[in-house]
Amino acid sequence: MEIINIEGRTFRAMMERFEAFAKEVESVCGNKGERRLSKWLDTQEVCVILDISKRTLQKLRDNGTLPFTRIENKMYYRPSDVEKLIGPRVNKK
Repeated sequence: MEIINIEGRTFRAMMERFEAFAKEVESVCGNKGERRLSKWLDTQEVCVILDISKRTLQKLRDNGTLPFTRIENKMYYRPSDVEKLIGPRVNKK
């Protein structure tokens, strides 16, 4: 095990910078809350909500009707984009 000694004022300065950095990260993440994955829908959820097959969902992606984000090999959709598709369906009935 390696032991490193630093002066108290150096440690305090490091901690102040770390806390400032942590606050900055918090403010950036707070402003981009919609981008958190927990608020996005995956393929299965969208298929259930729209009552469509995975193939139909793929057609909506391919023709640009439904925007999506790909993370690795999994697709995610904004709830607001899915709601736009639901709106016209409800009005036609």
